[in-house]
Amino acid sequence: MFASNQPITAIMSQRTDILKQPRLNILTTIDEFTIDQLNTIPAGFRNNIIWNLGHMVAAQSGIWYKRAGLPLPETVSEEFFETYKPGSKPERLYTAEDLQHIKDLLISTLDAIEADIATGRFSNYPTWTTRYGAEIHNIDEAIAFLPFHDGFHIGTILALRKLV
Repeated sequence: MFASNQPITAIMSQRTDILKQPRLNILTTIDEFTIDQLNTIPAGFRNNIIWNLGHMVAAQSGIWYKRAGLPLPETVSEEFFETYKPGSKPERLYTAEDLQHIKDLLISTLDAIEADIATGRFSNYPTWTTRYGAEIHNIDEAIAFLPFHDGFHIGTILALRKLV
């Protein structure tokens, strides 16, 4: 597990801070766009900026909770997960309220993982292999994998913003 002598709560706080910063930065980056622009799916793309943000939350929830055989965190509904899960695509135009909900979840779900780890919710996390070939053995590795996944979608958002 953790290779430090620091208390687990301090280590988790550091990890979630590292996860939060790129998310906060991309949210600042998209502030200049209208809801119509954020809903635009440019030619050659399958999704839009809002979907990518929602997908970051859904994928994180799937990697951390569903893979562990646990229910989604109470702030992430099954409907939300289904809307943004891997393999999904935008099926409707998202509203400003949808966007605000996603923005809130991008940060609040990172705070929630700290509490869930502290209570031992992930003690039986199973080994699995990502579609990118990374073998994940426990929740610590699942958390360590998230910046790769977020980075991929943040990169997509940065490409989309030039086309909307």
